[in-house]
Amino acid sequence: MGLFDDFNRFLENRLDEFLRNNPHLELEALEEQLQEQEEDTLRLIADLQLQQKQLQDEILAIAQDIQRWHERSNKAKATGRQDLAQAAQEREAALLRQGNQRWGQMEGCKQRIAQAKDLQGQIQKRRQEVIAKATEVAAARSSYKADSVWETSGWNQSANRIPNGADPLEDKFKRWEMEDELEQLKRNLGR
Repeated sequence: MGLFDDFNRFLENRLDEFLRNNPHLELEALEEQLQEQEEDTLRLIADLQLQQKQLQDEILAIAQDIQRWHERSNKAKATGRQDLAQAAQEREAALLRQGNQRWGQMEGCKQRIAQAKDLQGQIQKRRQEVIAKATEVAAARSSYKADSVWETSGWNQSANRIPNGADPLEDKFKRWEMEDELEQLKRNLGR
């Protein structure tokens, strides 16, 4: 397993190095992830609002049933039917408990909607920050590319001059050497 662990670490290191050398790709991936999170949050808000509406409708229906059973209880009392009046009062009390439960569920739903909206706002803010950073990185990359245009003949450059402290030729050789080492490692693993 040590060989596979080493190879896995090697690939992870190469991926980390690639992302460090290409931060715009990492920012694009992060922006896409944030967009998906925002869409998920908006779906959650819509689901919670639908649930809240259903609970409100249930509460209204229960309130109408409570009113109907209250009137029945009063009518039964007025006509001397205590047995029916007692049963109607028990039904009314059960409906009140059910209504209170639905009311509590609706309040919980309202709180979750508020939390989801707050989360969506945070995600939007973070996404805007990532987009701004990606724009900044893209501008920096464009500026770097413009600054690092080398003349092919090299006649107008001094031999020791390296623009902005970076040597593209050195970078190319390092990449080539690393790719060569990767190919060598692959061949060794194939044996």
